[in-house]
Amino acid sequence: MYPVKVIGKNQPSVLCRYVITCGGLYSDRLARMTACSKEPGIVPFRGDYLLLKQNKRHLVNGNIYPVPDPRFPFLGVHFTPRMDGNIWLGPNAILAFSRQGYNLTDFSMKDSFETFTNRGFWKLMKKHWKFASQELYEGFFIKKTVQKLQNFIPELTTDDVERGPSGVRAQALAVDGNLVDDFVFDFGNGELGQRCLHVRNAPSPAATSSLAIAEVIADKFEQIYNE
Repeated sequence: MYPVKVIGKNQPSVLCRYVITCGGLYSDRLARMTACSKEPGIVPFRGDYLLLKQNKRHLVNGNIYPVPDPRFPFLGVHFTPRMDGNIWLGPNAILAFSRQGYNLTDFSMKDSFETFTNRGFWKLMKKHWKFASQELYEGFFIKKTVQKLQNFIPELTTDDVERGPSGVRAQALAVDGNLVDDFVFDFGNGELGQRCLHVRNAPSPAATSSLAIAEVIADKFEQIYNE
């Protein structure tokens, strides 16, 4: 009645009839565990934020966004007032050398090897090497990021900001080097694998739209398994 057994590393095992995975940065690896295709693979991109110092928060009264570049899924640097009163500035978009690479110096041999052997990665770099180099350079120097922000608030200076938190985006990458910007669902192979529905990509704003996305996944589940 419960043919699937999910074994946790430090948690009790769970018996179930079906599994839905939403693995984020590890969605491709979870899918491969049930003999799914290697594609699309996940390439991690880190986004670093700056924080506007308290004495300068009066400069921002609401969200400020640039016109997005249609070539990329990244929004570009923007101003985000938060519920706690902080104002986040950014983020940039830098290739991360670890799927848990929240710091500039974080490195994982396994994660980097997967990125550099991804068939679409070098095609992506060939098309956008200038953008990637510029983002990496700006990640080291706050002044360069502030120069972008000054397009919206000219009086902003490097003295008005400090380094803030970082996030890592799980970016699905197609074989042709294009960034996947739509939902990708996959199903495992074999008697047990077919009982696994993998969410391999959920485009931004996935967190903001999480409840609506959950409805889409539930509908997909019902269509396939008729339960």
